[in-house]
Amino acid sequence: MKEKILIVDDEPRYLRLMEANLVPEGYIVVKATNGLQAVDLVDKEKPDLILLDVMMPVLDGFQALERIREFSTTSIICVSAKGEEQDRVRGLDLGADDYIQKPFSATELLARVRAVLRRAQRPQVTPEANSLFRHGNLTVDFARAEVYKDEKMVYLSATEYRVLLQLIQASGKVVHSDQLLKDVWGNEYTEDKEILWVSISRLRQKLEDDPRNPAHIVTRSGVGYIMPPVEE
Repeated sequence: MKEKILIVDDEPRYLRLMEANLVPEGYIVVKATNGLQAVDLVDKEKPDLILLDVMMPVLDGFQALERIREFSTTSIICVSAKGEEQDRVRGLDLGADDYIQKPFSATELLARVRAVLRRAQRPQVTPEANSLFRHGNLTVDFARAEVYKDEKMVYLSATEYRVLLQLIQASGKVVHSDQLLKDVWGNEYTEDKEILWVSISRLRQKLEDDPRNPAHIVTRSGVGYIMPPVEE
């Protein structure tokens, strides 16, 4: 089945550029020119991926991203001429899966699209598919891909869940940052530490009682992260 991509941009030339590069690769393209249209089309069209411009009228990309994440785990790549670190971090922190800066080449666009779609489609590998994992007040139901904190379900994006799975599979052992980037995002991202830092921060905000003093996801400075053994 062909994958459907929603492209959202108020600049007609960028809509044409993205469409011209995606359609020949076999993707179905749906277009929107502002954030409000995008939110509506995500609900109606159920795209596999969204290329979401940040600077738009009516509803900007960040606002649209927040609304979309209230009801959808669809993969999202933020697209913007804004290249400052704080803008990249904000997009990732709101739940984007990746970030691409204008102007971009067709090669870069297609590489990012393929990487994000590949990540979303990769089967979830779990220790025991029908088992439960418990770590203090945290419970993971692998069969349902659901995470609970103090018996209340916690919403995780697909990327956040993959990061958590990697740490669970290596429970009690340090997982190197490079390995996490390779296993969760792919070989193309092994130098992109920022995307990992933001994902870890989001996980801690959702799962930890005290994100500054984490019990589930602990940093090993200069090495990586560990889910430490639970003290009896």
